[in-house]
Amino acid sequence: MLTGKIASTGGRVTCTRIKICGITRVEDAEVAAEAGADAIGLVFYPPSPRCVDFPVASTIASAVGPFVTKVALMVNPLPSAVEQIISQIRPDLLQFHGDETAEFCDSFSRPWIKAIRMRTDTDPIRAMAAFPGACGFLFDTWHAEKYGGTGVSFDWDRLPAAMPKPVILAGGLTPDTVAEAVRRVRPYAVDVSGGVERQPGIKDPELIRSFIHAVKNA
Repeated sequence: MLTGKIASTGGRVTCTRIKICGITRVEDAEVAAEAGADAIGLVFYPPSPRCVDFPVASTIASAVGPFVTKVALMVNPLPSAVEQIISQIRPDLLQFHGDETAEFCDSFSRPWIKAIRMRTDTDPIRAMAAFPGACGFLFDTWHAEKYGGTGVSFDWDRLPAAMPKPVILAGGLTPDTVAEAVRRVRPYAVDVSGGVERQPGIKDPELIRSFIHAVKNA
Protein backbone atom coordinates (compact mmCIF):
# COMPACT_ATOMS: atom_id res chain seq x y z
CA MET A 1 0.00 0.00 0.00
CA LEU A 2 1.15 3.55 -0.61
CA THR A 3 0.86 4.32 3.07
CA GLY A 4 3.13 1.45 4.08
CA LYS A 5 6.63 1.54 5.58
CA ILE A 6 9.30 3.23 3.49
CA ALA A 7 13.03 2.88 3.40
CA SER A 8 15.24 5.10 5.55
CA THR A 9 16.50 6.97 2.47
CA GLY A 10 13.64 9.48 2.58
CA GLY A 11 11.66 9.56 -0.64
CA ARG A 12 13.72 6.99 -2.57
CA VAL A 13 13.26 3.24 -2.26
CA THR A 14 14.41 0.02 -3.89
CA CYS A 15 10.89 -1.37 -4.38
CA THR A 16 8.70 1.12 -6.21
CA ARG A 17 4.97 1.08 -5.54
CA ILE A 18 2.44 1.50 -8.34
CA LYS A 19 -0.72 3.57 -8.54
CA ILE A 20 -3.13 3.26 -11.47
CA CYS A 21 -5.07 6.51 -11.49
CA GLY A 22 -8.24 7.66 -13.18
CA ILE A 23 -10.10 4.37 -12.80
CA THR A 24 -13.68 4.65 -14.06
CA ARG A 25 -14.72 1.00 -14.45
CA VAL A 26 -14.81 -1.98 -12.09
CA GLU A 27 -13.15 -4.23 -14.65
CA ASP A 28 -10.17 -1.87 -14.92
CA ALA A 29 -9.79 -1.77 -11.14
CA GLU A 30 -9.87 -5.56 -10.99
CA VAL A 31 -7.20 -5.88 -13.68
CA ALA A 32 -5.00 -3.39 -11.84
CA ALA A 33 -5.37 -5.25 -8.54
CA GLU A 34 -4.79 -8.67 -10.09
CA ALA A 35 -1.70 -7.41 -11.93
CA GLY A 36 -0.16 -6.15 -8.70
CA ALA A 37 -1.01 -2.46 -8.39
CA ASP A 38 -0.58 -1.10 -4.87
CA ALA A 39 -3.15 1.66 -5.28
CA ILE A 40 -5.89 2.95 -7.54
CA GLY A 41 -6.93 6.57 -8.00
CA LEU A 42 -10.52 7.79 -8.17
CA VAL A 43 -10.93 11.25 -9.65
CA PHE A 44 -13.48 13.67 -8.18
CA TYR A 45 -12.86 16.63 -10.47
CA PRO A 46 -15.77 17.25 -12.86
CA PRO A 47 -13.76 18.79 -15.74
CA SER A 48 -11.74 15.57 -16.02
CA PRO A 49 -12.89 12.83 -18.42
CA ARG A 50 -11.92 10.41 -15.65
CA CYS A 51 -14.26 11.87 -13.04
CA VAL A 52 -16.54 9.31 -11.35
CA ASP A 53 -19.75 9.78 -9.40
CA PHE A 54 -20.22 8.39 -5.91
CA PRO A 55 -22.12 5.17 -6.78
CA VAL A 56 -19.50 4.17 -9.38
CA ALA A 57 -16.60 5.14 -7.11
CA SER A 58 -18.04 3.13 -4.22
CA THR A 59 -18.44 0.04 -6.40
CA ILE A 60 -14.89 0.36 -7.73
CA ALA A 61 -13.44 0.84 -4.25
CA SER A 62 -15.18 -2.31 -3.02
CA ALA A 63 -13.99 -4.35 -6.01
CA VAL A 64 -10.24 -4.15 -5.32
CA GLY A 65 -10.24 -5.59 -1.81
CA PRO A 66 -8.72 -4.38 1.47
CA PHE A 67 -5.03 -4.47 0.53
CA VAL A 68 -5.17 -2.03 -2.38
CA THR A 69 -5.01 1.62 -1.32
CA LYS A 70 -7.95 3.70 -2.53
CA VAL A 71 -6.90 7.27 -3.31
CA ALA A 72 -9.42 10.09 -3.81
CA LEU A 73 -8.04 12.78 -6.12
CA MET A 74 -9.48 16.30 -5.88
CA VAL A 75 -8.67 19.69 -7.35
CA ASN A 76 -9.50 22.77 -5.26
CA PRO A 77 -12.55 21.13 -3.65
CA LEU A 78 -14.95 22.69 -1.18
CA PRO A 79 -14.58 21.36 2.38
CA SER A 80 -18.09 19.92 2.19
CA ALA A 81 -17.16 17.97 -0.96
CA VAL A 82 -14.14 16.43 0.76
CA GLU A 83 -16.22 15.42 3.76
CA GLN A 84 -18.83 13.85 1.49
CA ILE A 85 -16.18 11.84 -0.35
CA ILE A 86 -14.74 10.66 2.97
CA SER A 87 -18.11 9.63 4.37
CA GLN A 88 -19.44 7.91 1.25
CA ILE A 89 -16.33 6.43 -0.39
CA ARG A 90 -14.08 5.96 2.66
CA PRO A 91 -10.79 6.42 0.78
CA ASP A 92 -7.55 5.39 2.44
CA LEU A 93 -5.71 8.45 1.18
CA LEU A 94 -6.58 11.91 -0.13
CA GLN A 95 -4.70 13.45 -3.04
CA PHE A 96 -4.89 17.22 -3.40
CA HIS A 97 -3.92 18.12 -6.94
CA GLY A 98 -4.77 21.81 -7.11
CA ASP A 99 -3.80 25.00 -5.32
CA GLU A 100 -4.92 23.94 -1.85
CA THR A 101 -3.19 25.34 1.23
CA ALA A 102 -1.46 23.22 3.84
CA GLU A 103 -4.08 24.23 6.40
CA PHE A 104 -6.88 23.06 4.11
CA CYS A 105 -5.23 19.69 3.44
CA ASP A 106 -4.64 19.16 7.17
CA SER A 107 -8.28 19.75 8.10
CA PHE A 108 -9.65 16.29 7.26
CA SER A 109 -9.52 12.93 8.98
CA ARG A 110 -7.40 11.14 6.40
CA PRO A 111 -3.71 10.99 5.48
CA TRP A 112 -2.98 12.98 2.33
CA ILE A 113 -0.49 13.58 -0.42
CA LYS A 114 0.10 16.83 -2.28
CA ALA A 115 0.72 17.15 -6.00
CA ILE A 116 3.53 19.50 -7.01
CA ARG A 117 3.29 20.56 -10.63
CA MET A 118 6.79 21.33 -11.83
CA ARG A 119 6.98 24.86 -13.21
CA THR A 120 10.34 25.88 -14.64
CA ASP A 121 11.09 27.79 -11.41
CA THR A 122 9.75 25.23 -8.92
CA ASP A 123 12.16 24.24 -6.16
CA PRO A 124 11.02 20.74 -5.08
CA ILE A 125 12.46 20.96 -1.57
CA ARG A 126 10.92 24.37 -0.90
CA ALA A 127 7.58 23.22 -2.35
CA MET A 128 7.55 20.21 -0.04
CA ALA A 129 8.45 22.29 3.00
CA ALA A 130 5.24 24.30 2.55
CA PHE A 131 3.17 21.16 3.29
CA PRO A 132 4.69 19.56 6.43
CA GLY A 133 1.59 17.45 7.09
CA ALA A 134 1.72 15.57 3.80
CA CYS A 135 2.69 11.92 3.95
CA GLY A 136 4.11 12.10 0.43
CA PHE A 137 4.41 14.27 -2.67
CA LEU A 138 3.39 13.57 -6.24
CA PHE A 139 5.52 15.38 -8.79
CA ASP A 140 3.76 16.05 -12.06
CA THR A 141 4.22 18.11 -15.20
CA TRP A 142 3.12 21.74 -15.15
CA HIS A 143 0.43 22.82 -17.60
CA ALA A 144 -1.25 26.23 -17.58
CA GLU A 145 -4.73 24.80 -18.15
CA LYS A 146 -4.59 21.23 -16.84
CA TYR A 147 -4.23 19.80 -13.34
CA GLY A 148 -2.50 16.61 -14.46
CA GLY A 149 -3.29 14.24 -17.29
CA THR A 150 -0.98 16.09 -19.68
CA GLY A 151 0.69 12.98 -21.11
CA VAL A 152 4.01 14.84 -20.96
CA SER A 153 7.03 14.16 -18.74
CA PHE A 154 9.11 16.78 -16.96
CA ASP A 155 12.87 16.69 -16.44
CA TRP A 156 13.33 13.98 -13.81
CA ASP A 157 16.83 15.24 -13.02
CA ARG A 158 15.24 18.25 -11.30
CA LEU A 159 14.33 16.00 -8.35
CA PRO A 160 17.20 15.88 -5.83
CA ALA A 161 18.56 12.51 -4.80
CA ALA A 162 17.78 13.17 -1.12
CA MET A 163 14.15 13.98 -0.40
CA PRO A 164 12.51 14.36 3.03
CA LYS A 165 9.23 12.61 2.17
CA PRO A 166 8.14 9.81 -0.21
CA VAL A 167 8.30 10.81 -3.87
CA ILE A 168 5.56 9.73 -6.26
CA LEU A 169 6.54 10.27 -9.89
CA ALA A 170 3.87 11.13 -12.47
CA GLY A 171 3.59 12.83 -15.83
CA GLY A 172 3.69 11.08 -19.19
CA LEU A 173 4.74 7.66 -17.89
CA THR A 174 4.05 4.66 -20.15
CA PRO A 175 5.04 0.98 -20.22
CA ASP A 176 7.92 2.02 -22.49
CA THR A 177 9.30 4.81 -20.30
CA VAL A 178 8.58 3.82 -16.71
CA ALA A 179 11.52 1.46 -16.28
CA GLU A 180 13.97 4.23 -17.09
CA ALA A 181 12.09 6.56 -14.74
CA VAL A 182 12.36 4.04 -11.90
CA ARG A 183 16.07 3.47 -12.48
CA ARG A 184 16.87 7.18 -12.66
CA VAL A 185 14.62 8.59 -9.94
CA ARG A 186 14.11 5.57 -7.66
CA PRO A 187 10.78 6.99 -6.48
CA TYR A 188 8.68 5.62 -3.67
CA ALA A 189 5.89 5.16 -6.23
CA VAL A 190 4.91 5.83 -9.82
CA ASP A 191 1.50 7.09 -10.89
CA VAL A 192 0.00 6.47 -14.34
CA SER A 193 -3.32 7.30 -15.95
CA GLY A 194 -3.28 8.17 -19.66
CA GLY A 195 -0.25 5.97 -20.30
CA VAL A 196 -2.33 2.82 -19.82
CA GLU A 197 -5.51 3.93 -21.62
CA ARG A 198 -7.28 3.15 -24.88
CA GLN A 199 -9.06 6.49 -24.55
CA PRO A 200 -9.50 8.94 -21.67
CA GLY A 201 -11.04 7.04 -18.76
CA ILE A 202 -10.93 3.62 -20.43
CA LYS A 203 -7.94 1.54 -19.43
CA ASP A 204 -6.25 -1.10 -21.57
CA PRO A 205 -5.68 -4.34 -19.61
CA GLU A 206 -2.53 -5.24 -21.51
CA LEU A 207 -1.04 -1.78 -21.02
CA ILE A 208 -1.77 -2.00 -17.28
CA ARG A 209 -0.06 -5.39 -17.08
CA SER A 210 2.90 -4.20 -19.18
CA PHE A 211 3.32 -1.09 -17.04
CA ILE A 212 3.31 -3.03 -13.78
CA HIS A 213 5.65 -5.66 -15.22
CA ALA A 214 8.08 -2.94 -16.32
CA VAL A 215 8.13 -1.36 -12.85
CA LYS A 216 8.63 -4.64 -11.03
CA ASN A 217 11.49 -5.61 -13.33
CA ALA A 218 13.24 -2.25 -13.36
